[in-house]
Amino acid sequence: MGPRLSILRKFLTVAFLGVAVNAVAQATHTNIASSCAGCHAAESKWQTDTPMGRAMQWPDVNPLFKTHPELTFRKGAYSYTVDTKDQPTYSVTDGTRTITLPIHWSFGKGAQTWVLEKDGQLLESMVSYYPSIDALEITTGDQELKPQNLDEAVGRKLRETEPKDCFGCHSTGSVLKGKLHLETIQPGVTCEHCHTGAASHMVAAVQGEGYGTAPPDLRKLTSEDISNFCGQCHRSWETVVRSTWRGEVDVRFQPFRLANSKCFDGTDPRISCIACHNPHQDLVRDDSSYDSKCLACHAAKNESASGAPQAVSHRDAKACTVASSNCVSCHMPKVKLPNGLVTFHDHEIRIVKPGAPYPD
Repeated sequence: MGPRLSILRKFLTVAFLGVAVNAVAQATHTNIASSCAGCHAAESKWQTDTPMGRAMQWPDVNPLFKTHPELTFRKGAYSYTVDTKDQPTYSVTDGTRTITLPIHWSFGKGAQTWVLEKDGQLLESMVSYYPSIDALEITTGDQELKPQNLDEAVGRKLRETEPKDCFGCHSTGSVLKGKLHLETIQPGVTCEHCHTGAASHMVAAVQGEGYGTAPPDLRKLTSEDISNFCGQCHRSWETVVRSTWRGEVDVRFQPFRLANSKCFDGTDPRISCIACHNPHQDLVRDDSSYDSKCLACHAAKNESASGAPQAVSHRDAKACTVASSNCVSCHMPKVKLPNGLVTFHDHEIRIVKPGAPYPD
């Protein structure tokens, strides 16, 4: 091969590589999960349709808006309408005046709340959609609000740090260097949200340097560290205690509840968020599917081949004397939020006694 041909070949290789890198970077910005699927097919296959993957949705791809062309609700002097037939809008009227705002950001896959923008201020919609009633109701946590006028009836003004926190947990790329940047937002929790550096890792992989740039393996974290990692959005023990949240409302803060359980051991990998839940797949709602997780510690005593009794798998873990199936149906009871519209399994794993108050 002549020197000129060799130089030309190198030039074309570099040019092609540059195009490939740009393509990967662009794909990363728009849909990183599909880009990661090239190497991580199993993890990427279902992730985008999980509650985390759809933690925030654009209006034009929101399934709720496709099946519910109009949602209405009335509370006191104010009537609410969510019209989704064309450009989704959120309207509030007192019978004399009406305020109508476009819906840009839908938070949640099942139950949905909308973040609205009015006069440069971000608002949490006063009403939300709840699958349990297939209708609108007052947004969880806002039941005690008493709007004095139409402007207040639209929604609750988000406090100074709330927009960053809300978008930071429900989307990807919206918080950069501690500040909110809605122009770079990607809806939902994508790979880059949890696996910091995934985007640059993909670009490096195209350049043949992928192995040394992989994000940290979160499976290697201790149970305590995983609880705090997930607790960044699902609320850690420290966050709940410092915020003085009390009562049944805190059942939705799973890391906090789990930390209060006698089962929890910050160093035992059998009792961590990812020991029971695969973050890349939809939430499994079949109670019996978790039996093997419970029995990993609470297996009944049995005899070995020699006839000698074997101890339970953990020195502090007693075997249940009632049953060895559907464990969570008893030891992780379902608890409704105060508004009665959303139900969670209580992650404070315990022996539940009839009539006993909610442990807090």
